[in-house]
Amino acid sequence: MKESPRPKRGWEIPEREATPEDVYMNRRKFMKAAGVTGLGAVGLLAGCGEEKIFTPTEAPSEPDGGSQGSSEPSTNTPTPAPAAPLYPAQLNEEFKELDRPLTTESIAGSYNNFYEFGMGKEDPATYSQDFNPRPWSITIEGLVNKPQILDLEVLLSKVTIEDRVYRLRCVEGWSMVIPWQGFSLFKLIKIAEPLGSAKFIQFETVYRPEEMPGQKRRILPWPYVEGLRMDEAMHPLTLFSTGLYGHDLLNQNGAPIRLIVPWKYGFKSIKSIVTIRFVERQPDTTWSKVAPSEYGFYSNVNNNVHHPRWSQGTERRIGEFMRRPTLMFNGYEEEVAHLYKGMDLNIFY
Repeated sequence: MKESPRPKRGWEIPEREATPEDVYMNRRKFMKAAGVTGLGAVGLLAGCGEEKIFTPTEAPSEPDGGSQGSSEPSTNTPTPAPAAPLYPAQLNEEFKELDRPLTTESIAGSYNNFYEFGMGKEDPATYSQDFNPRPWSITIEGLVNKPQILDLEVLLSKVTIEDRVYRLRCVEGWSMVIPWQGFSLFKLIKIAEPLGSAKFIQFETVYRPEEMPGQKRRILPWPYVEGLRMDEAMHPLTLFSTGLYGHDLLNQNGAPIRLIVPWKYGFKSIKSIVTIRFVERQPDTTWSKVAPSEYGFYSNVNNNVHHPRWSQGTERRIGEFMRRPTLMFNGYEEEVAHLYKGMDLNIFY
């Protein structure tokens, strides 16, 4: 008996809609500016850049993401990198239907908002060359049974990296479709064993002004911080990413590890994470502190709630000339709308 095809899920994107690698990147500009490969090879803070129509040869790479526990963090002894290569990662069929794999050609990032390296869109690629993403550790603290300083290589030995293709929507009204590699954040949360009183998670970017020249200026209060409600963090769509296009994240894309929350505006997907803090109350986040009337804590993609400077009703997919309607929750409404049942999203924006 012929098996009937399963229903298409809201996050699944036809391969023809995935942003081609030659559109996503300007390879020659990157190779000149970055000159990094492999594991040596961080994206989006608040705005995602001035809206611009790009041709396939000049398109950008990425727009562009309480009380303490009672015990002291334990420290994991650094271990060698996993014996098995991280890439190419296994495609997660639940998150993308493909009839062939996406290209894993070398990637480049020439259009990023990563203010730690400067406010210009090319600054991250230009000024991130001295940033060293290895070795790397993540401090897990707050309301958890197992506070610890977790070496990244130890963490990677505990999880399986998978390939997912997600939409990425910028608050400034443009979008991309990007193949990410990583693992569901809930796997890391389980390692920490949060207490029942932990209702939110706060994430913090590394602070290294000697390597991140933008941090020498008071552009924002450093370090950059973001946050999620616990059920948002535990949702299977929420990804801790270590790579994109089949390679390690580049410095300007958030190396070596960043958050991807595909139903939220890109600035929620914090980069170069060094601290994960479990707290009881909703934490302050950088942009909701700096401009609370423009950037709310939730910052879900919502085509009915407009930013003071940008309409959210439509968007321009990079590489396209015509605007397309913006989908509620960036097309993931079926999967995540229940998280906000009973909430007035005009207030909780």
